Amino acid sequence: MRKATRIFHDPPGIVTSAAVGGRMENEGPYGEYFDKINDDPYFTADTFEKGESQLQKQAVRMALEKGGLKEEDIDVLIGGDLLDQCVGTTYGVRDYGLPFLGIYSACSTMSEGLLLAAMLTAGGFADTAMAVTSSHFCTAERQYRMPLNYGGQRPPTAQWTATAGGALAVSAQGGAPYVRAVTIGRIVDMGVTDANNMGAAMAPAAYSTLREFFEDTGLSPEAFDHIVTGDLGKVGSRLLCELADDEGLDLRKNHLDCGLLIYDSDRQDVHAGGSGCGCAASMLCGYFVPGLREGAFHDILFAATGALLSPTVSLQGESIPAVSHLVWLSSEKE
Repeated sequence: MRKATRIFHDPPGIVTSAAVGGRMENEGPYGEYFDKINDDPYFTADTFEKGESQLQKQAVRMALEKGGLKEEDIDVLIGGDLLDQCVGTTYGVRDYGLPFLGIYSACSTMSEGLLLAAMLTAGGFADTAMAVTSSHFCTAERQYRMPLNYGGQRPPTAQWTATAGGALAVSAQGGAPYVRAVTIGRIVDMGVTDANNMGAAMAPAAYSTLREFFEDTGLSPEAFDHIVTGDLGKVGSRLLCELADDEGLDLRKNHLDCGLLIYDSDRQDVHAGGSGCGCAASMLCGYFVPGLREGAFHDILFAATGALLSPTVSLQGESIPAVSHLVWLSSEKE
């Protein structure tokens, strides 16, 4: 099997990042790390879907402003979301007029976007590449589960889709944090069919990618300040560590999950934790990237996870395939 990990000999750097959230995210333990908070779930639009597009537009604009960049400085914008045909992104960024690549990787969209931006800049195909993604509780609920006014009861394994987004830009001439390596995830399907238990569906994919990274590089979990997964929540985080334990790999000491960080489960009724493209994206762009730049962390692995289902295939009785893409971020080039 060919290696899926690519190590950059001249690592590109993340030159700017911005995180946007809603009221629920602001009330969580990391509310202060968001660059912009919107109390209005419609984002001044007349539908939730149009509001999510506004969220993406805000994230891109704030990242550009924070980095002192202009639209013409971006060679390519890479983005996606959870909505059908990724309309949250395309309608959100259409006014920028930037060269655009739309992607879909469910809740792992930010790690895929960052991975692609790093490969484009490290390979000389772009000077500066931008990645953006978002999610919205209201749009995701009525697309994947029930209409909001139905008032259905959520099981304990369910997770709360974050109304949040993040955008960042990568440049070959950028400084810290650097993208030292990436691992492209493989699709893993263990037969989980419960759309209200995303953690169980995604944990095997997260472990598959992490194990491959460690095998390809010869590094160990102890080499990193944090191993950050996206959206596994309580159930998936426990399963990830158990899968690693079975093969003698200890992830418990430095594993963090964005789905467990973004909300306070003691005060906020989020059941098994947070989820959605914007969950991992906003934590990365608002908390981890600035922390790496300021020296609070030296090396982290960012492995967001995505459940690659749709309402149509779920109704057809299909199981839930998942994927996790990994990015090694460091405060130093070597």
